[in-house]
Amino acid sequence: MDAGEGPVVAILDYGMGNLRSVHRAFLAVGAKARIVEQPSEAERADALVFPGQGAIVDTMRLLKERGWDRFICDWIRQDRPFFGICLGLQALFDFSEEGNTKGLGVFPGVVKRFSFPLESGLKIPHMGWNSVRFRSLEGTLQKGLSLDTDQYYFVHSYYVVPESKELIWSTTDYGDLSFCSAIRRGNLIATQFHPEKSQSRGLQLYRNFVNSVSEPDSPL
Repeated sequence: MDAGEGPVVAILDYGMGNLRSVHRAFLAVGAKARIVEQPSEAERADALVFPGQGAIVDTMRLLKERGWDRFICDWIRQDRPFFGICLGLQALFDFSEEGNTKGLGVFPGVVKRFSFPLESGLKIPHMGWNSVRFRSLEGTLQKGLSLDTDQYYFVHSYYVVPESKELIWSTTDYGDLSFCSAIRRGNLIATQFHPEKSQSRGLQLYRNFVNSVSEPDSPL
């Protein structure tokens, strides 16, 4: 289940999510990627990846049933390298309008549903390629990426609204709305877009993350 000479990256299998494509992507950028079903299997990993797609109601239930909720919160509290994807971003906040669901509460904020007038012609979910504007590309993460011209792949009906604007790493426009499309704090990154579906730019972001884990003294 693992390959490469890079750091050990544990990919959460909590019963749903786009595991195989994420696993293949991390293998492709040199990580020793492992799909893990129990928190005990991830304790000694160098990085934790939380992929997700589907409904947050089911996600939170499954995380709690398997003990991943406490494990994820403890991992992030220790500032160990973490990458959340789609629902793996949304679940980090206090509350989601989807099913009126409580999240992990790692960060203050809410998850809102897109809402547009019928005459706007905008579809929900927001699906397909869109531009991402990063607030900054510093340290290891900047290699091979553009600050504001690269496009990434999205599939989502909800978006995060962090209480702290300092947490926002990137924004994306959909209609007249500019929403948070990624957050970053310490050794944590979480994106609304799917890097594993975003071709070369997405793989480069994963590669940069893996390289930052391999070089712990380098700024993420």
